[in-house]
Amino acid sequence: MKKEYDFSKMKSRRNPYASKLKRQVTIRMGDDVVAYFKALAADTGIPYQSLINLYLRDCVAHNRKPELSWH
Repeated sequence: MKKEYDFSKMKSRRNPYASKLKRQVTIRMGDDVVAYFKALAADTGIPYQSLINLYLRDCVAHNRKPELSWH
């Protein structure tokens, strides 16, 4: 392995994984929901935002929909 590499002659190219990057969004959640995921994050060692993303991804994968009832 070299001590230094010369990257000045490299050609730039598009990131092939750019389509798989995450998008930042603003979402309002109840304090109880955030507290739940933060507690879960403390237990698992996984950041709470990642846990929320994993949970939502699981919902998408299994086509889960919320049960809504209007009174």
